[in-house]
Amino acid sequence: MSNDALNAFGLRGRSVLVTGASSGLGRHFAQLLAGVGAQVALAARRTDKLDETVRAIEAAGGVARSVALDVTDSASVTACFDELADWLPGGAPDVLVNNAGVTVTRPLLKQTEDDWDQVMDTNLKGCWLVATEAGRRMVAAGRGGAIVNVASILGLRVAGGVAPYAISKAGVVQATKAMALELARYQIRVNALLPGYVVTDLNRDFLQSEAGQKLLTRIPSRRFLELPDLDGPLLLLASDAGAAMSGACLAVDGGHSVNSL
Repeated sequence: MSNDALNAFGLRGRSVLVTGASSGLGRHFAQLLAGVGAQVALAARRTDKLDETVRAIEAAGGVARSVALDVTDSASVTACFDELADWLPGGAPDVLVNNAGVTVTRPLLKQTEDDWDQVMDTNLKGCWLVATEAGRRMVAAGRGGAIVNVASILGLRVAGGVAPYAISKAGVVQATKAMALELARYQIRVNALLPGYVVTDLNRDFLQSEAGQKLLTRIPSRRFLELPDLDGPLLLLASDAGAAMSGACLAVDGGHSVNSL
């Protein structure tokens, strides 16, 4: 691979907003993007955990800051972008990683309206609120940009006990395609990353349990993902390496989504 091709995956001189950056995938993505040269804004409802990651990025020589954001609240979304306007070159991020998400694990017939609202408001409404506001700011800045919506392979298939989550992520897949269609004229690319089961501090015990090991047998590669498995796919969608990609929904799951089980 040529140096030009390798350099296309970098983000030096670009700015990025990562939502849901206080833990798990979001925190990892923020550190990854800062490591390839991006100026990174980390957003979540609570900034105390964000500040710890900001300090780690700065200690490694990166540029980062934290900002409060409740993706379910349009006023909070607007306030977040307003607060970042003077910090981001041109007043808008070059890249949005739309990662904030939640789930409620409970059998379908025991799910409540509150469960539905919590999951749908965060995962689908939140995705739409943040992406559309980012799109407006990117258009006003006139530089184009990239939006990466973090969906899930459960946007393509289903699993028991997480009906609202699967429905919300299927909505994110379709939202990605609709956004890509309308924003292409402004040179804004919109794609989705669809992770499979990724080992994090929150799910490690479950994935090591008997139920988790049973789930493992359904994955053709016979392994759960680790956070670095998502690095290359995310950089592809966020950087100039994916300049011709828009409306793509990229499954990264060890083959799980093509297994009928």
